[in-house]
This record gives sequence, C-alpha cells and structure tokens, in this order.
Amino acid sequence: MAGGALGESGWYSVRCLFRWQGWAGRPYEERITLWRARSLDDAIELAEGEAGEYADGENIEFLGFSQAYALSAESGIGAGTEVFSLLRDSDLPPRDYLDGFFGTGTEHQGETSPRSA
Repeated sequence: MAGGALGESGWYSVRCLFRWQGWAGRPYEERITLWRARSLDDAIELAEGEAGEYADGENIEFLGFSQAYALSAESGIGAGTEVFSLLRDSDLPPRDYLDGFFGTGTEHQGETSPRSA
C-alpha cells in the first residue's frame, strides 16, 4: 500500500464531485486528482482544499463528496498506472449496467469543458 511506514508519504488519487451551474443541462463533473500524502485522510483533505479553489469564483458547486484510492508503491507512477478503482455490486447484466451508469446519453464526452469554453 502507498504510504509505507509511519511518516512516509505515498501517492493517492482522489475523486471529487461537482455540479456546474449556468451551462446546458447543469452537468455533474467527476474530477480525479493525484496527491502525495501520508494517508487517505490527508489526501482527501488536500483534494477537498483544491476542490474549493477549483470551484471558487466559477459557476461550480463542490458537492462535498470525495473518494480516495491508494496507488501501489511498488508500481510507481507512469504509463498504465492504475490511478482509481471503484467496485460496485449490481445484479444488472453488462449492457444494462453500462447504459445505466455510463452510457446514459447525457455525458459531455469529447466536448470542451465549460471551464475552458
């Protein structure tokens, strides 16, 4: 696990959720950021501080929801490094699961971010 012995820091990714205001459809945004921290809790604290700055002065609301993931210390950071993983129990068949959670037709994929528009 990243973090190693007490006092050492490791790499963590943190997913934070936001809601955009004043943009067509008022989309939700999931952002995953990378942090060097001593623990999951420390990484979340750092990410939530940055999330407040990200939303500050914009038509963005940070929803106060964060999930952290400890990156493997052995693999290092580089091409192909797993930076986030989430398991979800579901009895849905694969197509229904994908349609229900990922392919709803409301995603803004391949579009310019409202922030850079």
